Amino acid sequence: MRQRSTTSFEIIDEGFKIIEERFYAKKKNILKKSILLERVKMKLIIFFCLVCHGVALASASGTYNVMDFGAKANGVTDDSQAFLAAWKRACSSSGQTKVWVPVGTYFLNPVEFSGPCPDVQNLIFHFQGTVKASTDLDKFKQTRGWVAFVLVDHLTLTGGGTFNGQGEVSWPSAECPKQKDCTPLPSSLSFSYTNNTIVKDITSINSKFFHVVLIGCNNFQGSWITIKAPWNSPNTDGIHLESSSGVTISNSNIGTGDDCVSIGQGNSFVTISEITCGPGHGISVGSLGRYTYEKDVKHLIVRDSTFIGTVTGARIKTWANSPIQTTAQNITFDNLIMKNVGYPILIDQTYCPYPNCEYSVPSRVQLRDVTFKDIRGTVQYREAITLKCSKGLPCQVVKLDNVNLQSSDTHTIVTVCVNAHVIYSGQINPARCN
Repeated sequence: MRQRSTTSFEIIDEGFKIIEERFYAKKKNILKKSILLERVKMKLIIFFCLVCHGVALASASGTYNVMDFGAKANGVTDDSQAFLAAWKRACSSSGQTKVWVPVGTYFLNPVEFSGPCPDVQNLIFHFQGTVKASTDLDKFKQTRGWVAFVLVDHLTLTGGGTFNGQGEVSWPSAECPKQKDCTPLPSSLSFSYTNNTIVKDITSINSKFFHVVLIGCNNFQGSWITIKAPWNSPNTDGIHLESSSGVTISNSNIGTGDDCVSIGQGNSFVTISEITCGPGHGISVGSLGRYTYEKDVKHLIVRDSTFIGTVTGARIKTWANSPIQTTAQNITFDNLIMKNVGYPILIDQTYCPYPNCEYSVPSRVQLRDVTFKDIRGTVQYREAITLKCSKGLPCQVVKLDNVNLQSSDTHTIVTVCVNAHVIYSGQINPARCN
């Protein structure tokens, strides 16, 4: 069979096919390279986006120095706005952030560092300077406090700084030591409705009223706090608690003109330990039973502390004529040393510090399960142990366990019990009530 010869058209057609294949092969290679190039571009874009995002995150959390916001630190110029501006930046950032107050003397009018700070995991107020309060009481008309932290979570206040309330100028005008219905002077440092707060290594001196106040706080840890005011400074409680839970105060030195620590209404699960108290009025539960809004108090421990020259030591105080009935229970005072203390152990359910008091109705605060354990030392006055409970609601189970108190001189000391069901164990001196 004769083979068919290839025509010129077929040769041309084959040529076009070869050219076409080469063309599309080349196009395919170009397309591949284009796709690879696009992928590289996308990766670079993503990389730079991540880098920029990291930079944004890094700038969102950091340290905010009050000096960068205009603080003068000369002790005269009002630095309040600089402090608030630094706080605002820190509170609006994310992650861990810090407000830094360097060494120096700052003057502050009343300031409120308020939250919430929703994206902040931990806010450190690193306070190394000294802040001085205004002595002009007109500056405090719209507030009852000087430096306030409100609605903040995971706050740490530390750094060794000092809050100077300059109260010595205002104490002569204080109304509350003289009359029951009064307008209190402003407190120095307050924490309201905070959660998971740490206060460590700070000093408060000469507050106009209370030095440190906790209201509605949960999980508050205070340690290495120093508080100083003269023995005759009025109503200068060291640390006052209300409506708070999960509070520990430890390793602190408090000397003032009123209670070193006062545990008011509505508190629960509070531990006070390793406190050196004096001068002052001791560590008190109360006063309780004065107001209509009060809540129960429960699970309190005061332990491992020393009282030096205080008016009272371990004290519970409640008012007569209470407007409502409440309970204070599961209260323990344990391992306390008394050095020349006026009244080392005191329950007073007729408390009233004013000349004219109303006692027509016994206190309506029920005390239950109160323990005084391992308490020893020296006493200034005759009544070393006084358990004066309510006639309307006698104390239910007060335990005295291993109490050894001695007169600081040669006078006789005694135990006084009124409306109290007392259980004794271990050594008891002075002698038990009949």
